[in-house]
Amino acid sequence: MGNFRWDRAFALEQASDDEELLQELIDLFHDSSASDLAKIKEGASQGNPAMMGDASHSIKGAAASLGIESIRAVAAELEEAGRSGDLDGAKKLVPDLESLLLQFKSLT
Repeated sequence: MGNFRWDRAFALEQASDDEELLQELIDLFHDSSASDLAKIKEGASQGNPAMMGDASHSIKGAAASLGIESIRAVAAELEEAGRSGDLDGAKKLVPDLESLLLQFKSLT
């Protein structure tokens, strides 16, 4: 899986150096990524890799906007696997993504 990587300075820059706004964006990320992770798991249980890819795309974009490179990278891999129909490959990435999301939540 690799090391957790978050460029907090980049995220703060994206929030116009406003700590309060950054926290709001982080809170939104936590909420949306939890919902998307649930969709990914639902897609896995239903054998629907496309659903997994779509939800991963959402996480990937949000993580990129906040400089959370480790989450963005795994979500991108999961998106590609899901959209190419590789259900087994996508399923293998879910624990890594979930672990990284928990790590980020514990940091913020």
